[in-house]
Amino acid sequence: MSYRRSLLSFLMAAAICGALYFLYHAVDRYGAGRIAGLIGTLPVARLAAAAAFAAASYLCLAGFDYFGVRYAGKPLPYRKTLLASFVGLSIGHNVGVAGLSSGAVRYHFYARSGLTLADVAKVIVFSGVCVACGLSTIAGVGILLQPAQARALVEVDRSVMFFVGWLCVALPWAYVLMTVLLRHRILIWRWHFALPEPRLAIWQVVLGSVNFALVAACLHQLVSSLAQVPYVKVLAVYAIGQIAGVLSHVPGALGVLEASVLYLLPGAPSLAALVAFRVVYFFVPLLVGILVFLLSEGLRAVGLSHHSGTAD
Repeated sequence: MSYRRSLLSFLMAAAICGALYFLYHAVDRYGAGRIAGLIGTLPVARLAAAAAFAAASYLCLAGFDYFGVRYAGKPLPYRKTLLASFVGLSIGHNVGVAGLSSGAVRYHFYARSGLTLADVAKVIVFSGVCVACGLSTIAGVGILLQPAQARALVEVDRSVMFFVGWLCVALPWAYVLMTVLLRHRILIWRWHFALPEPRLAIWQVVLGSVNFALVAACLHQLVSSLAQVPYVKVLAVYAIGQIAGVLSHVPGALGVLEASVLYLLPGAPSLAALVAFRVVYFFVPLLVGILVFLLSEGLRAVGLSHHSGTAD
């Protein structure tokens, strides 16, 4: 067990260092002055709305963990899952392979509340299912409401596209039905997991869908500052782009989002919206997440020192 904890501590430290490097590389790539100049061209109201949608998304993501620890049988207050989820995912979204990088950070926090490595693994799997259900739902909705845009990205017959759209919408609810009908445990790698209660499965579908809808709304606010683009169109392109990003494990879907925005605004000065989205949804949360992590560790060290002094 000590070997596993040492390995996770190493992974957590590596994730923090990787996040700092990614932030430095991103700023160096665009240039701090250029970033500020580009964002300065966007309407303040649009930036504020995008920031609000981004914040709502991270609050929603903390809901994944809130119900995840209940699924693991170790319920915690929302404030504790918010701390672990936000710090872990603000880093994991940027470093890549979020399940591993954010998982190490989340274990660091959850272990203090008595969760074991197996418990945290259950939380990560639960969150992963939330992502899958949400991504499937919004991809299906985007395909059904914007079939022309979907077919432009993936050239298939219209009837096949509609079938895929309905299938994407139906799959999460088929999963919910499975939790009603099947109550046995399933094996994932070396761990056995029980399917969640139907109530928790419904929350997985709802929270997963709402989260991606919020992220797409964040992007839509910034894209709309340059051109009038329907929200559903942004949702459809973003969903398909995110599927490619998740499959590739590219940090922050780097390159995929660029392609999505360029598709929406071909030939337009879309760099401002793109850079603003990365700053609002990835870079600012990353910086805040690192600061929150350092602050929480500092306060904990002071608390432990005070407790030790009192005991003496």
